Amino acid sequence: MRLIIVSGLSGSGKTVALHMLEDLDFYCVDNIPAALLKPLISHNLRGPESTYARTAVGLDARNRTSEIATIPAMVEELRRSGIACEVLYLHASEDVLLKRYGETRRKHPLSSSGVGLREAIMAERKLLEPITLAADLVIDTSQMGVHALRELVRERIERRREGRLSLLFESFGFKHGIPGDADFVFDVRSLPNPYWDQSLRDLSGRDAKVIQYLNSHASVRKMIQDLAAFLDERLPEFALVNRNYLTIAIGCTGGQHRSVFIAERLADHFRGEYPEVMTRHHSLDRI
Repeated sequence: MRLIIVSGLSGSGKTVALHMLEDLDFYCVDNIPAALLKPLISHNLRGPESTYARTAVGLDARNRTSEIATIPAMVEELRRSGIACEVLYLHASEDVLLKRYGETRRKHPLSSSGVGLREAIMAERKLLEPITLAADLVIDTSQMGVHALRELVRERIERRREGRLSLLFESFGFKHGIPGDADFVFDVRSLPNPYWDQSLRDLSGRDAKVIQYLNSHASVRKMIQDLAAFLDERLPEFALVNRNYLTIAIGCTGGQHRSVFIAERLADHFRGEYPEVMTRHHSLDRI
């Protein structure tokens, strides 16, 4: 049985993620009390294998604090019992969440007459900390639309094979902010910048002329070599502790040239050993 626990901040896209999992033939249950999770799993294990073999459960801040605190230990217990249990946690920046609530005019589950929206968001972050710490995959949806989130969930959840580490190499621009879902962040702003070549300015790190330009610099080749060597040493350690997902972020100034190129080269390097390797480029659609 494969179980995905979906949680995160209200307004960060939990419902979108669950709907995507449902489209992937997961049996989905939303807003379940955490105390009922184990009875639900027990029931599903007794049911027909084809019906509940893939189950996704949504847990949110409407649970009691004491119940949420039990989630990490419960996840470990489920794994020891042979259930492939993964925790997906979604979040977004405070400003983005405030904007989303302003646009939808929905009520935050922790807001009340004495608690404003900003205070409710802060309280929710604190309340869900135990689930954050137990998360296998964290997704920052601050810069993502509905379709991008659906596609990312599909790629990372559906393509991951049992017992294999799923890798995501994502590029970003520091001027847009560091992604909040990265396990490693590498800064490549010290490298030659194609932006200052007028003929390359409007291209990206996936275009042949930019690739040729960056490949021509020894410092770029050395950076890729050094990052690959570092990750070659570290990634097996994450696999040994049963990590399912790892996100490596590469940043340059605008997220258009250098970070895109290096993220793609690193992904190529690791595809031979890790079948589940993906790339994502945060800033290309913001240029």
